[in-house]
Amino acid sequence: MQTKENIYLTDQNQVKIEIQGVHLNGELLLPHEAKGLVIFSQGNGSGIFGSANQMVAKSLRDKGFGTLLFDPFTKEENMIYENRFNIDLLTSRLLAVTKWAVNGRGLPVGFFGTGTGAASALRVARILDNKVMCVVSRGGRADLAGDALQEIKSPVLLIAGGLDSPIIELNQRAMHEMSGKGMLLIIPGASHLFEEEGKMERVVDATLQWYEAYLKRPVSVISDENSK
Repeated sequence: MQTKENIYLTDQNQVKIEIQGVHLNGELLLPHEAKGLVIFSQGNGSGIFGSANQMVAKSLRDKGFGTLLFDPFTKEENMIYENRFNIDLLTSRLLAVTKWAVNGRGLPVGFFGTGTGAASALRVARILDNKVMCVVSRGGRADLAGDALQEIKSPVLLIAGGLDSPIIELNQRAMHEMSGKGMLLIIPGASHLFEEEGKMERVVDATLQWYEAYLKRPVSVISDENSK
């Protein structure tokens, strides 16, 4: 019987993901004796090898955390702008990748979300309950997670730039909806992309502190029952 999804490794660090005939690409790097795995969730495929995500990912690996970055869409799908706001599609693909990444590795898993990928990260964290240890969002649309905000148990750190008024307001609304542990960190003088000198370093420092505090507990195998 043909399985609904097939995810397998190619080359040394590249990940090839096949879900219902759609092929996605990614990068998986696991330090020796990794103490956890951070899966990056984004709303488009253009940022997987971008300098901001790579800076965060390298800093995490330097501290002993594995990282998985992947394109949520194919090249053709990524050209359709509306897909970036298709939270249901982003959620289903992140869920499939997470199930594979956790199974058999025995590592606690956390999410790092950007843009609309923050919403899908929060939704999957709610779906998988305590199997996702924590979530960090950088300039993300946490508000688009909807009802998941009221049920998520994973500790959530929302990071926004002090000059990014729309994202600050939307993240404040999301924080108001959350019933679990959450924190909104506003970095003064930072714009939406945190391109100003020293601002991404602030993002990295806060992110590392969050994962060091919460990305610890080993998780059980994620079964197909969680995806229902």
